[in-house]
Amino acid sequence: MVRLIAKSPSEGILPFEVNGLTLVELDVGPITSVAPFDGQAVAASDRLRALAGMELPKPNRSSGREGARAVWSGAGQAMVLGVAVDAAMRQHAALTDQSDAWAVFRLEGQGVEDVLARLTPLDLNPGVFKRGHVARSLLGHMSALFLRVSGEAFEIMVFRSMARTAVHEIEVAMKAVAARKALA
Repeated sequence: MVRLIAKSPSEGILPFEVNGLTLVELDVGPITSVAPFDGQAVAASDRLRALAGMELPKPNRSSGREGARAVWSGAGQAMVLGVAVDAAMRQHAALTDQSDAWAVFRLEGQGVEDVLARLTPLDLNPGVFKRGHVARSLLGHMSALFLRVSGEAFEIMVFRSMARTAVHEIEVAMKAVAARKALA
């Protein structure tokens, strides 16, 4: 009989650090897509608040805290990370378990925006893209979800199948930024 061993999306390639910037993989626990039915957004948000102390986020925002967070992920949809969503919420929203579909990384350190500027067209300037802001955009050539979690840290979500490519792209950008700083 074959024994399958669960591995994280970036098994063996993370964490790493380049010139004070770090990239780590996060185990955020369960990830559930929540898409409220027509006219049920308020009821779904109220149910989530009772369940986990957070509400469904407004577009391009997040709610909650590290370890239990709701992240806007598209029109009429949010991802709930770190908390199992109660089945009673099914009367208000379509729920889909996404736990094995995503890889979540944390990129942190001084100059994090310089690294990401090489990979995404988003304006991640802290005056524009503040803590709690979320955007869905490109990371290189792949789709990603960006969440600013602090002044010098982002959580980045990519499809699990693209995890190694994302790590490679971010590593190349980190090294390029470090090389440029070394020349300055």
